Amino acid sequence: MLEHTLQEWHVGCRHGRLGPDLWLFGYASLIWRPEFACDEHRAARVHGWHRSLQMHSRVNRGTPQRPGLVFALLSGGSCRGMVYRVDRHRAEAELRRLWDREMPNGVYDPRWLECRTAQGPVRALAFTLSRRSPAWAGTMDEAQMLALLGEARGRFGTTLDYLVETARCLRERGIHDREIERLMRLARRGGLTV
Repeated sequence: MLEHTLQEWHVGCRHGRLGPDLWLFGYASLIWRPEFACDEHRAARVHGWHRSLQMHSRVNRGTPQRPGLVFALLSGGSCRGMVYRVDRHRAEAELRRLWDREMPNGVYDPRWLECRTAQGPVRALAFTLSRRSPAWAGTMDEAQMLALLGEARGRFGTTLDYLVETARCLRERGIHDREIERLMRLARRGGLTV
């Protein structure tokens, strides 16, 4: 799948559908822990996709026995995040490194999305999730979510830590996400945060 995405980028560059450099869209941990070198970053919005804490994490934020959750881009709505420009001379190496992080088990559907920025639109690669994916967790009631936030832990920490860090980094960038704020209020009411 990586080779196909790289080929799409090369073809898109030659035919003018993509800029000469690689753009990547971040909506959660790619904002607060990108782990790739970029040459520029901008606030951006994508339409037709929204950020949702509905993707199972069986390693990073949970275990196979007690899956945690991470954010994914699901179809519908809109999402504010960040776009990152990577110079074309380093793009392939940086994308390979990012791919190792985001696609070790291939659950995401990488897509080229139109991202609106104050400086104009860019087409950026984003990692989306299909509701047909076995990684999609579906909707949970508040009791299920509180139990998961209180218990799920993986090699990079808890689902709660991941939610709190995402909420913090979005607030710092002036991005208001009603669902994240609802989940933070739920965690406070449940005594998980202050």
